[in-house]
Amino acid sequence: MGILSELKKIHGSDITIQNRIRVSGGDINDACILSLSNGQQVFMKSNRISHADYFVTEAEGLRAIASTATLRVPQVLAHGIDENEGCAFLLMEVVTASPQQRDFWETFGHGLATMHLADTKAFVHGGRFGFAQDNYIGAGAQRNTPTDSWITFFREHRLRPQMERASHYFDAHLRKQCASLLEQLDEVLTEPVRPSLLHGDLWGGNFMTGPDGQAWLIDPAAYVGHAEADLAMTELFGGFHPRFYAAYEEVNPLQEGYDKRRDIYNLYHLLNHLNLFGPGYLGSVARIVERYPLLR
Repeated sequence: MGILSELKKIHGSDITIQNRIRVSGGDINDACILSLSNGQQVFMKSNRISHADYFVTEAEGLRAIASTATLRVPQVLAHGIDENEGCAFLLMEVVTASPQQRDFWETFGHGLATMHLADTKAFVHGGRFGFAQDNYIGAGAQRNTPTDSWITFFREHRLRPQMERASHYFDAHLRKQCASLLEQLDEVLTEPVRPSLLHGDLWGGNFMTGPDGQAWLIDPAAYVGHAEADLAMTELFGGFHPRFYAAYEEVNPLQEGYDKRRDIYNLYHLLNHLNLFGPGYLGSVARIVERYPLLR
């Protein structure tokens, strides 16, 4: 079904698209706001038809987060392929930004912690960690094979695939260090008290202040994993406000030793950036890989 056909299902058969206003900011998809003949607006992402899975999996991630009734996300309206326009698309509600409420960071921290405590049985079948389907971290493929052990999942479905993709950047010494880290990962990471639904790509560009003045999550790479992985990502590019972390721990205290595991979780994201954007991230990857033998 095409874009207009989906809009007619929602708004009635007489609806037309009056205008498209391009929205900047994304580096993977095109985005615009559709102004409709009934005065309503719809946010649309689009990409090549071959990338339709981007939107199928993003929609599933947003719906999973919404189902926890913790943090807000944009409502998914429809997704599909428009043969006439030659694109895949995702339609969502327009989220109008407002000034942050005074308790923005506290509410955000409490909300994420509560999301991490939500039941995860509906999101993964055949294991405790993973997701119902594979998805994407940015434009990078992300494997979510259900697995009973978090450490095994993170080794086999997070670090190892990224290291294999990036191996052409590595010299012999770094390849050996990567292999050693994978073999001894259970000496660094711990199994969580409980599995948690994760946003999966939670940095400062993937939340916004919604019309209620509170944090709304966007662009998830959702899966079920260790809550520490989401917290680590928030610290990778400068970190969130200290009030966010204090509020998070009021609801879901971190396990002892998180500060020693944080960089391993962020190694996954740095490897993904290396694979997507090139050797500017190689130094950061190497520094993390080479320092972990000191902790063993």
